[in-house]
Amino acid sequence: MSNATKQLGTPSGDSTVRARVRLIEDDLGGSWLAVELHAQLPGVDRAQVQRIMDEALQTCPYSKALRDDTSVKLVVD
Repeated sequence: MSNATKQLGTPSGDSTVRARVRLIEDDLGGSWLAVELHAQLPGVDRAQVQRIMDEALQTCPYSKALRDDTSVKLVVD
């Protein structure tokens, strides 16, 4: 998030990100991760926070590594 806020010219201030991770199992014994990322950036409007989260999801090395095998939902709190 901090890199995305810098790229988009938005101060990050007292930002908070929470991750909720679940293990999903299918009927064939397979499993994968489902992640919800909840972000708060006090003083930044919701639409800009969503843009920052979208940018972070595209550029974060961890997100890139999990992209094909993990469901990610972005939530602005």
